Amino acid sequence: MADTPPDRLSSNPNSPFYDEALLARGIGVRFNGAEKTNVDEYCVSEGWVRLVAGNTKDRFGNPMTVKLKGKVEPYFQSGE
Repeated sequence: MADTPPDRLSSNPNSPFYDEALLARGIGVRFNGAEKTNVDEYCVSEGWVRLVAGNTKDRFGNPMTVKLKGKVEPYFQSGE
């Protein structure tokens, strides 16, 4: 496997950017210098993260998310 995380990754199995092997390996995300544990999806090149907004659900039962723009730094947790 590569030593750098992918440019874009999602934890939603319905997304085309979902990768179970990478998620099992453990990926952490720093957003604007702060560690975020509720990241649903991120994109480094476009500079945004999609965060889960509490326990709220949409009408299909999926978690509600909020998209924030800023500096995104993913890393593998197993290496640290």
